[in-house]
Amino acid sequence: MNKMKYEITNETHPLHPKLKRIRAMKDFANVKKGDLGGFIESERNLSQKGDCWVSDNAKVYGNARVFEDAWASDNAEVSGYAEVFGKAWVYGDTTVSGNARISGNAEVFGYAKVYGYAEVFGYAKVYANAMVSGYAEVSGNAKVNGKAVVG
Repeated sequence: MNKMKYEITNETHPLHPKLKRIRAMKDFANVKKGDLGGFIESERNLSQKGDCWVSDNAKVYGNARVFEDAWASDNAEVSGYAEVFGKAWVYGDTTVSGNARISGNAEVFGYAKVYGYAEVFGYAKVYANAMVSGYAEVSGNAKVNGKAVVG
């Protein structure tokens, strides 16, 4: 039985030729076998375990990782050494980079940016044009939005 959750296709991202689109090899979560996903640089960027997924035009590259049951979708970009895990979800036109960590049931969306060594976890939401950077932590049920800057 094929244990691979996804395969990397030959389709490259139009602006980032090192990134390749993924295709589901089996049904899991809301993904059906054959569904096309987003773009990754290599298998290290998206775990073959759990229900994690990169969809739409989302990009995960560098040493960044999406694992466990986390999702990156829409036009989200996860790069550097960033990690998205647990049941976290990054979507919209958001950017997660550097050594940032998004975990738990946290959501980062809209045009939000999380970078540096920042962490967003619990049920926290960072959205709109908010930025979280440095060694900042956003947790619990916190909501950071608008043009807020936490650093």
